Amino acid sequence: MTSEIYSGIAKRFRGFLPVVVDVETGGFNAKTDALLEASAICLRMNAKGHLETESEHFFHIQPFIGANIEASALKFTGIDPYSNLRAAVSEQKALAHLFEPIHQAIKKHDCSRAILVGHNATFDLSFLNAAVDRCQIKRNPFHPFSTFDTATLAGLAYGQTVLAKACEAANIPFDSSHAHSARYDCRITAELFCKIVNRWKELGGWVP
Repeated sequence: MTSEIYSGIAKRFRGFLPVVVDVETGGFNAKTDALLEASAICLRMNAKGHLETESEHFFHIQPFIGANIEASALKFTGIDPYSNLRAAVSEQKALAHLFEPIHQAIKKHDCSRAILVGHNATFDLSFLNAAVDRCQIKRNPFHPFSTFDTATLAGLAYGQTVLAKACEAANIPFDSSHAHSARYDCRITAELFCKIVNRWKELGGWVP
């Protein structure tokens, strides 16, 4: 694909499709600790050149065999990894169902690959990549190391790097009682990213 046929969101991000991701885990070590929740939001560009949400995908995930789960992590997230109410699925199934609509969106928007958007994005990408390796998935839609980090972008735009404080500065309602859920944090991160990118355009920082 050449730059001449890029349009819309593909042209804006050099052929990459931003996909917002948030994960909840059983600790900080992507190789040893459980992946417990994963949420992904695909973005699109509207006729005015503004980013907005296109589709949302979420899964509760069963800890992989032998996974480490820190009690402090569960206390932080409030997740009971063995509750039947979670209707959790295997990593293999969760990633397959997360990745399929992302592949479709990449093709739809004439992009070459997805790029992960996250708050402290290297954390989310490390757990995603570790799960991909465990499941031996051949077609990972995400760039293996590049990301858009909303902690960095919010530090530039609003002088705040903590998600709740960045949202406050951006006039985005933030409900702390729902925080540390992958679904909720992903939605908030998507709203923050879109607001920063769209505001930059309005200020004349990018012209299609």
